Amino acid sequence: MHEDRPAVVLDTNVALDWLVFRDPRVAALVAAIQGRQVRWVACASMRRELAHMLAHRTLSSWTPDRERALASFDALAALHDEPPPTRLRCRDADDQVFIDLAIASGARWLVTHDRALLKLARRARSLGLAVLAPPAWRACDSLDAG
Repeated sequence: MHEDRPAVVLDTNVALDWLVFRDPRVAALVAAIQGRQVRWVACASMRRELAHMLAHRTLSSWTPDRERALASFDALAALHDEPPPTRLRCRDADDQVFIDLAIASGARWLVTHDRALLKLARRARSLGLAVLAPPAWRACDSLDAG
């Protein structure tokens, strides 16, 4: 049933925008995930990175609720196996998993702030994947567009 929903991969910074910073630029995307209109796909290494960042001292002034954020991840993210390498190579090896999972899972979107990932947008489009920044994702437009 849920496999019919289009899939989205969120990079760690977009997840933090949602789960810690409550950034309004991700509100439509969050609503679509929470409303089960789209399926958020992730893998264990993405969860580990999120947990690491939630405990990082640079976020301490925001006092992130680590347990709540990870509980949201666990409740809403559909976990996939670690993805195999794809032909699209990201300049930042730490971000490679996001493009690999998006392609391996058949995700429609990879939502990111990362410049190295955004530079792959044109090449990813030929594989049916839109790599875009959060403000470019609009629930109605994105769900209606293929």
